[in-house]
Amino acid sequence: MINFNEPPFVGTEINYIKQAVENGHLCGDGPFTKKCSEMMEKMFGVPKVLLTTSCTHATEMAAMLCDIGPGDEVIMPSYTFVSTADAFVLRGAVAVFVDIRPDTMNMDEKLIEAAITDKTKAIAPVHYAGVACEMDTIMDIADRHNLYVVEDAAQGIFAKYKGRPLGTIGDLGCISFHETKNLSMGEGGALFIRDEKYIERAEIIREKGTNRSKFFRGQIDKYTWVDAGSSYLPGELNAAYLYAQLEAAEVINKARMDCWKRYKGNLEELSARGCIELPFIPDECEHNAHMFYIKVKDIEERTRMIDYLMERDVYSVFHYIPLHSSPAGKRLGRFAGEDIYTTRESERLIRLPMYYGLKLGQVDEICDKVRSFFN
Repeated sequence: MINFNEPPFVGTEINYIKQAVENGHLCGDGPFTKKCSEMMEKMFGVPKVLLTTSCTHATEMAAMLCDIGPGDEVIMPSYTFVSTADAFVLRGAVAVFVDIRPDTMNMDEKLIEAAITDKTKAIAPVHYAGVACEMDTIMDIADRHNLYVVEDAAQGIFAKYKGRPLGTIGDLGCISFHETKNLSMGEGGALFIRDEKYIERAEIIREKGTNRSKFFRGQIDKYTWVDAGSSYLPGELNAAYLYAQLEAAEVINKARMDCWKRYKGNLEELSARGCIELPFIPDECEHNAHMFYIKVKDIEERTRMIDYLMERDVYSVFHYIPLHSSPAGKRLGRFAGEDIYTTRESERLIRLPMYYGLKLGQVDEICDKVRSFFN
């Protein structure tokens, strides 16, 4: 069986986890947490990176930093994971869904302005498959309407838009290190802070609403409860695992990109015949080979293909069911405008296996089976 996903593992993780145990500091903000944060601050050119227990929690922190509250509206795509909406509806906001572009599966930037009301507080673009949204347009809209931009870059580590790393363009950026992502710490995430004015409050929110971080730096003689917050710190064992992967990021990224290019080369003939559609990468975007997907004719053909591949020991999956069609989405959000592409395109998409450790020969085998389905 060729699995859909296997968590990345480079080999040095065990040694670093052992070091973390020997350091005697297993709770949050230990040596490995600091090393990871400092490394990413240099890699991505942001003043502050805070490791979190998940990308969901990074997005919750972003919602708090934007002072999202009851009655506010946040514009986002319906074609996304539930965490994008959860972070804001937990604060009492309404998720306002707009249609996607069929080429990138990202939120259609041309539809955002029509969805803005006097209650709109923020825009949450989601960079699907590590391919950037049209951020210049989104930032221009946000600037003209005085809105926050919280980038959901869960899938976007190392991907870029016009040379700028995803997660560093909006006011705040949220990254995932879940086991399905390019780099992993099992469960985990990070908050990218572009504007230094958010740093102190972000540290407080992350430390249960206390100014404990300032205490540990010797800036105050005792710490106390100063704001609402929660416990968003990952443990040191998770950070030690991630540190090994950050060190090996170039190797991991190259291996994934090699597989992505192999898929594309193998399947271009089927695309030319009109059997499938392949991922589209705009010229201004530098993707990160987070996933390789194909689009087939409709949901019936998708179901047949997934079953066909499974019978031949290839585990493929479909992706999100649009949030606006879910029970919670109907209660906690609304769709602005018309759903022309969101449902239709989501029902056609199949994700093929993609992970660090997938062999090029396995990619060839998968592509042979995809071709045999149509032949």
